[in-house]
Amino acid sequence: MKLTLVPALIALVAAAPACAQSAGDWTVGVGLGWVSPKGDNGLLAGQPTTVDNDMRPTITVEYFPWDNIGIELLAATPFEHTATISGVGTATTKHLPPTLSLVYHIPTAGKITPFVGAGLNYTTFFSEESALGNVKLDDSFGLAVKAGFDVAISDKGALRTEVRWMDIDTDASLNGAYIGTAEIDPVVFGVSYVMKF
Repeated sequence: MKLTLVPALIALVAAAPACAQSAGDWTVGVGLGWVSPKGDNGLLAGQPTTVDNDMRPTITVEYFPWDNIGIELLAATPFEHTATISGVGTATTKHLPPTLSLVYHIPTAGKITPFVGAGLNYTTFFSEESALGNVKLDDSFGLAVKAGFDVAISDKGALRTEVRWMDIDTDASLNGAYIGTAEIDPVVFGVSYVMKF
């Protein structure tokens, strides 16, 4: 029995799929990101506030210090959102949400490679405008998680679909007075083309 088990184990190891990504690899992804804030964004000036959605081009750069484990930086062109304070008015802002994540790409024998990751998001707000007066939103720093999958279309290229959640909260002020914290906490849907180098 032992003699037949050893060859079976050797055959199993030999047939294991190759690593999806190898240590030292780089990837660059270019695509679109759809930022969808959660439905209830807290109270500003004592009133319920909602923040709308937006879509912008995104880019990711990922370096693999280990097989299948990468360090990824997400960047984008500025997103723009309108915050509506019930019964009070609206304000618009732009933001950039660079996010650094540690990502595990799960090796498979097929063309589809799932992945999961976690990291930190830093969101900076700028170009705030409102008829209500001088609106200012503080920058945010929080947790970010992601999951998705790549579908290989060549040795060096893949199509990616992913979803992220980001902890984004910003303290808001109007004419220098604090009016509350906007809890944006968006889900971010992304599609992109990823190239390996």
